[in-house]
Amino acid sequence: MTDWKEADRAHAWHPYTQMLTAPPPLGIERAEGVYLYTSEGKRILDGISSWWVNSLGHSNPRLNRALARQAEKLQQVIFAGATHPGAAELAARLAAITPGGLDHCFYSDDGSTAVEVALKMAAQYWRNQGREDRTLFVSMTNSYHGDTFGTMAVGGSPVFHTNFSPFFFPTRHFNCVRKDSRDTAPAASLEAGGDGSLEEILEREGDQVAAVIIEPKLQGAGGMIVWPSASLVEIRDLCDRHGTILIADEVFTGFGRTGPLFACEHGPIVPDIICLSKALTAGYMPLAATLSTDKIYDSFLSEDRGKTFFHGHSYTANALACAIALENLDIFEEEKILPRIAEIEGLFSQRLRKLEDLPPVSNTRCIGTLAALDVAPENAGGGGYLDSIGPRLATEFLKRDILLRPLGNVLYFLPPYIITDEEIHRVFDEMEDILGNL
Repeated sequence: MTDWKEADRAHAWHPYTQMLTAPPPLGIERAEGVYLYTSEGKRILDGISSWWVNSLGHSNPRLNRALARQAEKLQQVIFAGATHPGAAELAARLAAITPGGLDHCFYSDDGSTAVEVALKMAAQYWRNQGREDRTLFVSMTNSYHGDTFGTMAVGGSPVFHTNFSPFFFPTRHFNCVRKDSRDTAPAASLEAGGDGSLEEILEREGDQVAAVIIEPKLQGAGGMIVWPSASLVEIRDLCDRHGTILIADEVFTGFGRTGPLFACEHGPIVPDIICLSKALTAGYMPLAATLSTDKIYDSFLSEDRGKTFFHGHSYTANALACAIALENLDIFEEEKILPRIAEIEGLFSQRLRKLEDLPPVSNTRCIGTLAALDVAPENAGGGGYLDSIGPRLATEFLKRDILLRPLGNVLYFLPPYIITDEEIHRVFDEMEDILGNL
């Protein structure tokens, strides 16, 4: 094809993009480390880890070799009635490193389906036990769990999902008190949302609830909202008290994004089901995993084949993706990734403090390798995802060869873990200049 950009303009429909008004997309021909290289010869710092997935940098030599080795042996095989070494070893290793007791791994292909699987597991868990009345799900306001119908139903982001709301199953929502970067929120940190507090919802309707689902410690697409560690324990206790399944959506927060390997460790708590994707393969291949406890898994074991978990897709446990995920876990262990994340968090905290006094800046926060702040909105109504300040900021940073994608008036920086201190300072220097001149 002679002009691939023209082909893109004519035929490619991009996600979360208003195709009529959006500027032309970046034409990326290759990537290495923390940089993307365009067809015009520009080198752009990837400040969002290519939509939160690229944890170890682009074109990582170890991951490249792992992919090439696996491609010589096995690329894909049906996972219904067959298995392969990579899938078996990865399931065992995920069971070993996730919070205790999550011993059963179900593979899928991305974050939305990892959560969809969890919702279906929870719903069928109750049906398999004759409790067909337990069909209600509970989630947090401002939550985002994906774009399939089930995950949209438990989401709390109307701007993304309102068009599809007539098709949703019933969900209740509660609030969680935000915390700042110094963790000053009170221990009793759950509060009433549109349907009441979590305690009120479970007291009122707990015998109908199939599961409570949360993004532990950090809500991503809903506005990079950091919430108190105490709330994790509080939510787990309430679920135990009312005999309700707890699902932890760690698609975004897993594999070090909030500091520890999994955000549930901030409690610490053990959910009944955990959802993983994104950094599972360090951004190389689509792969997701939903892990459950014995309690959930055992409810599907029956001579009655109707109690089988009927879910799957053609690329379940793809061998190439599993090989990369295994090498990714090796790199975490051998190259001291978690200590580096702690260093990045410390540097982020220092640099954010310098931004706090700028007139348009409020609510600075950081956790792990996320730095975020609110920018004074341009639109009437007080900001949000559709505020025009977001695209304007994105354009300003691109002029300086930095890729950031604000969530409306929420500006965030979420680089690969391999970023250097010098590169971090460069991004914050540009932030200081741009925000100081708004």
